[in-house]
Amino acid sequence: MKTETENSATNQTLAAVERFNTAFNRHDADAVMKAMTEDCVFENTNPQPDGTRLVGAEAVGAYWKKFFASNPDAVFETEELFAHGDRCVVRWIYRKTKDGKPWHLRGVDIFKVRNGKVAEKLAYVKG
Repeated sequence: MKTETENSATNQTLAAVERFNTAFNRHDADAVMKAMTEDCVFENTNPQPDGTRLVGAEAVGAYWKKFFASNPDAVFETEELFAHGDRCVVRWIYRKTKDGKPWHLRGVDIFKVRNGKVAEKLAYVKG
């Protein structure tokens, strides 16, 4: 049986990731960064095989601004989301237009939340 502390941490984690995802799908880089810690870590999926690791709000925020400008119709659809304590896993479909045609990619993000904000977002993709 979960304790109240475990339930509280899990609920805080779910709320933090949902705030992040909502801001992300609005392409609101400022709100995304308000949902992240100052010392946040983001591991991207490119270049393969290991992606790029960005550390700190300045580097991560600059990445999101460039990403949103380059992908104006991008959206992440959550297929499944679950959390325990300070960890959350989101299985998603990323959709956008590529070469004038609808395009998508499936993947998973692993989040770590600290004090109600995303401290770490590690991204993985299929294929």
